[in-house]
Amino acid sequence: MSGFDEFLITASRACCTPLAIFIQIQGCLICLVLALGWALASYVRNREIKIMRRKMKEGNSLAFLSHDINDLEHSKQANLPRVTVVMPLKGFGEHNLHNWRSQITSLYGGPIEFFFVVDSVEDPAYCAVNSLISDFKDEIDAKVIVAGPSTTCSQKIHNQLVGVEKMHKDSKYVLFLDDDVRLHPGSIGALTVEMEKRPEIFIQTGYPLDLPSGTLGSYCIYEYHMPCSMGFATGGQTFFLWGGCMMMHADDFRNDNYGVVSGLKDGGYSDDMTLAAIAGAHKKLITSPPVAVFPHPLASDLTFSRYWNYLRKQTFVLESYTTKVNWIMNRALFTVHCYLSWGFVAPFFMSSIHIAAAFCNYSNGKSPEITSCGGEYFGNLHGFRLFPAPECGK
Repeated sequence: MSGFDEFLITASRACCTPLAIFIQIQGCLICLVLALGWALASYVRNREIKIMRRKMKEGNSLAFLSHDINDLEHSKQANLPRVTVVMPLKGFGEHNLHNWRSQITSLYGGPIEFFFVVDSVEDPAYCAVNSLISDFKDEIDAKVIVAGPSTTCSQKIHNQLVGVEKMHKDSKYVLFLDDDVRLHPGSIGALTVEMEKRPEIFIQTGYPLDLPSGTLGSYCIYEYHMPCSMGFATGGQTFFLWGGCMMMHADDFRNDNYGVVSGLKDGGYSDDMTLAAIAGAHKKLITSPPVAVFPHPLASDLTFSRYWNYLRKQTFVLESYTTKVNWIMNRALFTVHCYLSWGFVAPFFMSSIHIAAAFCNYSNGKSPEITSCGGEYFGNLHGFRLFPAPECGK
């Protein structure tokens, strides 16, 4: 038996200690929780789809825009509140043009304006957006705003706040969208209707449905986002917030209610983490409607190194905070995330060692059974039995 084979058998036995068995059982429980969470998310989405299909059978062919076709009458659409859409931009990616086009071709019936905000005219997005807007000419109310460099907060937050300063005086709601959000034609209307129904909502958010491009990096980001998506799949109240889609009351920015503007402007790095902290501190409501799921095609050149850089930035975001309580919560979130991630992965490594040891033993012409004296655990080719091995000579 070679030294590597002996190493595998020793490692396999080490993976049968009580601690190792606990780690494997814990991994099974984590998998079960993930499965239940995704099942709940699927139930919430499917329930909404069934409602749309039922309404279509009843004659409402526009159920994907509104469950009640009477709400689409001109008299009601004309009375919808004004919405300002602010889109902070940085660079020009593979899917950006398609995403921007989906954002400005909304079927929202009320007055709406779109602000594309860049830090300078040198940004590649500046010319691309101007070209897109010129294609629609007078069909939409859209403009490009040059915000200039930021000095007190992240560039994204600076762009958002400059866009808010330029919004129409009659705007009731402001919607922040990232350049990687691909909207459904009825998304803005659905978010606005929910805000009208429940004025107590502080922020409405959504979540992207990643579509991997086939590269390793894209699948890594997809796997990273999948567990997080469960927090947004409640179809109602949530404690999480995604900065890619946030609808808020415009007056909260005009009047700096709850310190929204000052909290973002004075050292803000992450818009969603800062606003989530403000909402938590003031017991404000964050909701995620079941229709707020947005297709998110990932770049075809997304390598593992780019994924790793993204992961590092996500970790750095947890180092930003607004209050001491927020700092403790971020640290706790980081600790729990790391523990559960390794708790999920570790059993797979252990199982791989078990299988490798069993096949190495089998390839060497030995009996599939690996026995051990003195009450240790043993297994066979199919797996390990959780009871003591028999004593030698018996």
